[in-house]
Amino acid sequence: MMKSIFTLCALMALLLTVSIQYPLHQHAKYQGTKLTAPVPHHSKHIILVVIDSLMDTPLQEAIKQERAPALQFLIKHGQYFPNVVSSFPTMSVTIDSSLLTGTYPDRHRVPGLVWYDENEGRIINYGNGKREIVKLGVKPVLQDSLYKLNNEHLSQHVKTLHEELAADGKQSASINAVIYRGSFPHQLNLPKTAAFLNILPENLKTYGPAWFSYGSLSYVNPNNQKNYIWQKYGFNDKFSSEELKYLIQSGKLPPFTIVYFPDNDHSVHKNGPMDIKGIEQADRQIQEIFGTYNSWESAIKNAVWIVMGDSGQASIGGSRKESFIRLPSLLSLYRITELRERVQKEDQILLCVNERMAYIYSIDKYVPLARIAGHLQKDDRIDVIAWKEGEIIHVIEGGKEGVLSFRPGGQYVDPYQQRWSLQGKLSILDISTKGNQMTYHDYPDALARLYGALHSHPGRYLVVTARPGFELVGESSPTHLNGGGHGSLHKQDSLVPMLVTGTDSSPKHLRIVDIKDWILKMD
Repeated sequence: MMKSIFTLCALMALLLTVSIQYPLHQHAKYQGTKLTAPVPHHSKHIILVVIDSLMDTPLQEAIKQERAPALQFLIKHGQYFPNVVSSFPTMSVTIDSSLLTGTYPDRHRVPGLVWYDENEGRIINYGNGKREIVKLGVKPVLQDSLYKLNNEHLSQHVKTLHEELAADGKQSASINAVIYRGSFPHQLNLPKTAAFLNILPENLKTYGPAWFSYGSLSYVNPNNQKNYIWQKYGFNDKFSSEELKYLIQSGKLPPFTIVYFPDNDHSVHKNGPMDIKGIEQADRQIQEIFGTYNSWESAIKNAVWIVMGDSGQASIGGSRKESFIRLPSLLSLYRITELRERVQKEDQILLCVNERMAYIYSIDKYVPLARIAGHLQKDDRIDVIAWKEGEIIHVIEGGKEGVLSFRPGGQYVDPYQQRWSLQGKLSILDISTKGNQMTYHDYPDALARLYGALHSHPGRYLVVTARPGFELVGESSPTHLNGGGHGSLHKQDSLVPMLVTGTDSSPKHLRIVDIKDWILKMD
């Protein structure tokens, strides 16, 4: 899912025909507080490594084939949780926002990789495919992804893990994480041609933790400064590893560090969920990091290591006709806003596709959401179709009759101690009940995650997902024929493994949204 950043970097290179400039990294001062050397800390350093699209089954296969010795070592000497629940939509910007804030998108307000901002009257796209970027405009996409995502779109009403640590007098580090907002000012060093063409300023101010790496745009290791287009401008596993090794070897490792390994995501998108090349590559980098200590045993003795995935991926079939659910064709009865155009007076609906999930907006007050949902329900490749009416959320499924309606509060209690009122066909979300106790099956934490997405931003819209094997397609969406895709509510997209060494504790619940509080309490 870090591919969105890679797409933007490649497009910048193509359009600007220059390479990234490499001024020395400027480690800024905290507003109002002198930034000193790392404060001695009474407990172990905490290092959180996120391997994009890491899943349990391919991880076990990589271990079986002896191609992931470092990850096998961590499992042997710690705790292993194969089924941690991701956020929803299962797209990096939303997941990382939940990881860093401990909230779902109804509170952190980052709805997905692509969504419609009703207030600005435009589609927000953080980098979903070259064709979409060109049609929407390079300038707004770069502004949204490189600046507004962290500094404006991520709600100021929630605090990130980095901000809470800084408020407690503790430093932290972010290496190649998509969401990184913190309390310290930094600058992203962009091509001079970007400023000349009035796309972006040459030096773009942003806020992150004390130690902040973001590919060649910002780095802590001086030897990491030259990363070219074929190295994805530093948005790769090797860069991430070198940054972390530098912090360890220089004695600058702060109490908490998050480091992103993005390369596995590309392998899985291309080759499908059982591909293990990306896992093997990530494991090599972890071995390199462990090599900065006297021994692997010393590495896990001196730090708490948390290694986890962010989302899973479901297989996409090999038939363009069958595997791609082409939303413009399904909804051809309506006038759909074109990507190159602002919303026109006669437009009726607008599509924002996030691979196996989409937001479908009714921008015509005379077109009810339920009517759009009815058209989609005729296609049995579509999985979940949900919308809200007042306090009630309605859910139907493709190819079948029946409705499930729910709202927060009520007699039913789910495994996460959340209470709900339920009415209708529970099998739509594969929910079972015994007395007042609920159990989720194919759609983990389905009610809270749907509620979060449907309250993530203003507007009248549907949440739509595809069944495993299929992918939603809009006007110019990227596709993954014979590969893997994510975005949906289904467990194949939603469950990720987590390896923990150096502590016997664990999150209150095995969900990404609970990891922030666990780390803060671990300190």
